[in-house]
Amino acid sequence: MSNKVACNHCHLEFDDDIMIKEGDLRFCCNGCQGVYHLLNEEGLDSFYDKAGSTKLAPPMHQLDDSSSFDSPSFYEQYVKKDEDGFCKVSLVIEGIHCSACVWLNEKALHKMDGVIEANINFTNNKAIIVWADDVVKLSQIIEMIRAIGYNAFAYDSASGETYANRERKSYYLKMSVAIFASMNIMWIAVAQYAGYFTGITQEVKTILNIAEWVLATPVLFYSGWVFFRGAYYGLKTKVVNMDLLVATGALLTYLYSIYITLMEEGEAYFDSVSMIITFVLIGKFLEVLSKKNAADTLDIIGKDIPNEVKVFKDNSIVLCKLDDVNVGDIIVVGSGERVLFDGEIVKGSGNFDESSLTGESEPIYKEKGDNVVSGTVSIDADVYFRTVKDFEHSTLSNLVTLLESAINKKPKIQQLANKLSEYFSSVILVLAFITFAVWWMWPHSFETSFMVGISVIVIACPCALALATPVATLVGLSLGTKKGILFKEAAQLETMAKVDTLVLDKTGTLTVGKPEVVKEHIYEEFDKTLLYSFVKNSNHPISKGILKYLDCNNEIIFDEYTQVPACGIIAKYNNKTILGGNKKLLDENSIDVDFSSDNSLFYFVIDSKIVAIYELKDNVKDDAEKLVKSLAKKGIHSIMLTGDNGKTAKRVADEVGIKEYYYSQSPQDKSEFISKLKEENKTIVMVGDGVNDILALAQADISIVMGSGSDIAVDVSDVVLLNDSLKSLSDAFKISRTTFGLIKQNLGISLVYNAITIPLAMAGYVIPLVAAISMSVSSLLVVGNSMRIRYKWQKS
Repeated sequence: MSNKVACNHCHLEFDDDIMIKEGDLRFCCNGCQGVYHLLNEEGLDSFYDKAGSTKLAPPMHQLDDSSSFDSPSFYEQYVKKDEDGFCKVSLVIEGIHCSACVWLNEKALHKMDGVIEANINFTNNKAIIVWADDVVKLSQIIEMIRAIGYNAFAYDSASGETYANRERKSYYLKMSVAIFASMNIMWIAVAQYAGYFTGITQEVKTILNIAEWVLATPVLFYSGWVFFRGAYYGLKTKVVNMDLLVATGALLTYLYSIYITLMEEGEAYFDSVSMIITFVLIGKFLEVLSKKNAADTLDIIGKDIPNEVKVFKDNSIVLCKLDDVNVGDIIVVGSGERVLFDGEIVKGSGNFDESSLTGESEPIYKEKGDNVVSGTVSIDADVYFRTVKDFEHSTLSNLVTLLESAINKKPKIQQLANKLSEYFSSVILVLAFITFAVWWMWPHSFETSFMVGISVIVIACPCALALATPVATLVGLSLGTKKGILFKEAAQLETMAKVDTLVLDKTGTLTVGKPEVVKEHIYEEFDKTLLYSFVKNSNHPISKGILKYLDCNNEIIFDEYTQVPACGIIAKYNNKTILGGNKKLLDENSIDVDFSSDNSLFYFVIDSKIVAIYELKDNVKDDAEKLVKSLAKKGIHSIMLTGDNGKTAKRVADEVGIKEYYYSQSPQDKSEFISKLKEENKTIVMVGDGVNDILALAQADISIVMGSGSDIAVDVSDVVLLNDSLKSLSDAFKISRTTFGLIKQNLGISLVYNAITIPLAMAGYVIPLVAAISMSVSSLLVVGNSMRIRYKWQKS
């Protein structure tokens, strides 16, 4: 006969052979083992002294085996490696319903060895977790989440929607029970109040109290279970949260009312119990709907991505998984289909809808030789295009990743609000106890003192304080996405709202970025194929302008080829030294030149002789002058930095209305200029698009890059303007300032609400029913105020 032993956590008995052994300890499952150690680590091991030999209930349903999270197939589909070699995954944490839940999960995960980062977004319960896989396994992280009372599963658009629907259904059921019972309780309460004025016997009064008791019980313990659960797990980790306030207020009122009913004296308050739970639950449900509505926009870009695409191989079209498509493969896209890779059209033409990326609804016509961008939709085009990036590095994939990261990076003001709400509930419980004690000693009856104390607990709302920043931030991010503005971190909204200096590059930022040759000066005949090949390998706008001007198709290969940032190109071919670029390049190579023009100049030199000079003109963007003037009215000073010559710089600066500008700037010059501004305590936005802007972009408080900029410039930037429009830059300032203003308004609403209502409750002017309604209304005010920005922009 096998020997049965008790689990050290749940005390249920099982055969010793199947138990998890840890020295003298025995556990029936990983869950019990995890909870046991968690309680001991958190100093809550006295739980076992209080529980004695009581057997804890086994789980009602079996969760998926956490080891499946370590499987190669799961890693291949959901886990990515970051630039430091750490693993990164997006999870949905099931069971989160307040900011304290977020805090609890983040705290528990950060305590684990090997967990580098754990950021959870309150608006959609989505967690970004980064960990060292050689120190801790993902299955262990999942077990920790489960040990503190939550569950987790891999995030994707479909599962996120399924979870949201399940959460809404759960709220519907709980609210239905609460509303049904509360309506019937109110009918009974009407009879009681009528009897209060017309006369009612104690016997009838007791019968009515028992009827209310029966109806209030499912409201408190079924509909209100979410608050008890949150309070329990909060206390387990020594966190006093909003759930504890609601659960404490409702439960104490319920117990007091039972006492009144059984003793048949005084007034019962079962109606208040029911109303507290009902109104707070309705408020929570409306918050869930509002947060879901605000988050939906951020999923527009990434949702409904198919698993396969049509690839043209061996003279036939086959279906391939996204990860199996390589650079250089030919993708086939038909009318109405979504482009999932970046590439160049090799066959076909038609219109494309780029509104999901740029915010512009006007269709874009594209034909052979044009680039297509992942995330756009073919309207009427049937095209074949050659991929230039794999799916993981495509524009669409990068945008989805950046958006996920953005909503999980908390602004400083949100961190402050979270810190305040962390201590808020504890202060409220202390105030409630002091209020009760003072009223009872005044003296008042126990009943009056008790209900005043309950009102203080119920009316306080840390939830509004916790919601003040994340909802407004999410709305700002989603609005930016609609306008073709991608903030890589939510924290950048706050920083950009405080900017006082704007530094702009000229070419591609203030100008269209497509210079055209307006004059050609030939001083000595040369092979145009040499110049064509010379500029073809450069991505600089000047080189592209000359390339477009030259009528050549042949190409040669240089013996040496070097690009000099902010200067030009140096190459060697058949023992000839070839230079091409601006005057600074010529000066550095001791080549004299005496040529002046208001246009941009490109000098072509062979063996120290200038053989040609090209004048190029780059038109100023239509909205450049309007941008500079509007920002000046907001107190933002604009400065232009350019590597171009002085006359061209002056012409552009005069056209757009910039008074302070600097020309012939090297990348180091631009970077040093930004550093000097920062020494003057300026808060700086730098806008550029090229490799020569990278150093300056890295120095600025906020770096903004046009979507057409170089890949490396986009990588180091904080904000990307997907449609290359300066109106988007103006909108970015407007969105950041409006969002930051709303955050401050929301914090103001929350703090003013509590500053007014808590003293009123302590003074005895608020009954628990009104307190519950006020608590829900304060949270909804914060959410509603945050949503104003969306409707305001829709009208504009």
